[in-house]
Amino acid sequence: MEETTLLYHCRALCMDEADTLLDDAFVVVQGATIRSVGTERPAGEFTHEIDCGGNVLMPGLVNAHTHIPMTLLRGYGGGCDLQTWLNDWIFPAEAKLDDRAVKAGAGLALAELIASGVTTIADMYMHTPAIAETVLQAGISANLSCGGVYFGAPADFSPKTCNDCGNQIRLTEEWHGAGDGQILVDASIHAEYTSNVPLWQWMAQYAQDHKLGMHVHLSETQHEHEACQERWGLTPFGILDKFGVWNTRAIAAHCVWTTEEDWAGMAAKGVSCVHNPVSNLKLGSGVAWIPAMKKAGVNIALGTDGVSSNNNTDMFEEMKFAAVLHNGVQRDPLALLPKDVLAMATRDGAKALGRKTGQIAPGYTADLILVDFDRPALTPCHSVRDNLVYSANGSAVVMNMARGKVIYKDGAFLTLDLDQIKAEVKDYALPLLFG
Repeated sequence: MEETTLLYHCRALCMDEADTLLDDAFVVVQGATIRSVGTERPAGEFTHEIDCGGNVLMPGLVNAHTHIPMTLLRGYGGGCDLQTWLNDWIFPAEAKLDDRAVKAGAGLALAELIASGVTTIADMYMHTPAIAETVLQAGISANLSCGGVYFGAPADFSPKTCNDCGNQIRLTEEWHGAGDGQILVDASIHAEYTSNVPLWQWMAQYAQDHKLGMHVHLSETQHEHEACQERWGLTPFGILDKFGVWNTRAIAAHCVWTTEEDWAGMAAKGVSCVHNPVSNLKLGSGVAWIPAMKKAGVNIALGTDGVSSNNNTDMFEEMKFAAVLHNGVQRDPLALLPKDVLAMATRDGAKALGRKTGQIAPGYTADLILVDFDRPALTPCHSVRDNLVYSANGSAVVMNMARGKVIYKDGAFLTLDLDQIKAEVKDYALPLLFG
């Protein structure tokens, strides 16, 4: 028989379409699923009971664009534009990675994510099976992809010799659906500028044949966007659309230089934009026009990108940046409201990843976090939503329940050995990359 957990004496921010906030709420979790939500104590006995101490219970955060092993490169190669940073700093270091180092970096990132309230990620990186093993142990949910690249001549392309076609096939066959759906595999194209037509066509068809999502970097920089237009006479969204890349559930990371025509196409195809404001600002890439995209009907999720260009995975910080950035750029304090940004980090992120999470409602996955509103920075509380977006940071998270299991509580990791992870980073991964 499945275990049941009663969470009581909480302020439940449900993040449903009605924007429900319940005072002194009771939430019942059965197995990995939310069974009931209400303001009266439900009848019966429960395997576990958790007193939430009057604090705010909300859906776990969805970080919809990450490269988690890049924690090993935190602060490395700063002060460069994207292309210089990638080619002169990041790619040479990444070429030295092996599975063991990737596991160490992934473990470090997962600890940071879990402690700051993230319960679901979409990650694109190499050595993906090593990431999958670490994610499965950690307990959060993940949409994983390998970031397909192909630099060869189009005429020479063969899925039998293209490394990332093989990686995609193996990842899907070995990991899609693992942990009762904890891990989902997405197809992926790193970007238009790191691949060409035959890979796009193969990856698009593979995604459709296997009912996978798609994960792509899109129009992150002006140079990327305009160089694509010079090559094809179309934007990156447009040329990838021509070859069927968007004919499945898809997320497009960054979208800084996308156009109104792109937004119309994204809305029509159901392609979600993943906004990464901190990374885009740090690298000088620009500002994605998120309020305009929302008005055009594009679903907007939120992500931190890799730690190497952020330099953390704190989604509370990302929410605040998203809100104040667009209010400032548009000189409109109503451009993005706290409820809008909270939705991006929860239910809209879940929609982007094809997961039934991001809300506190019966039938949804029990991904729940508790935020300590007794902290000085969250006192007094005139508005729960305003405090979460403008005042909170990840350190205010005191409990993380992923898929119905408490994996972090009061500073203690219950699925990860942080000391062992840090030792692996210090003694193995960093010497391997930097000597």
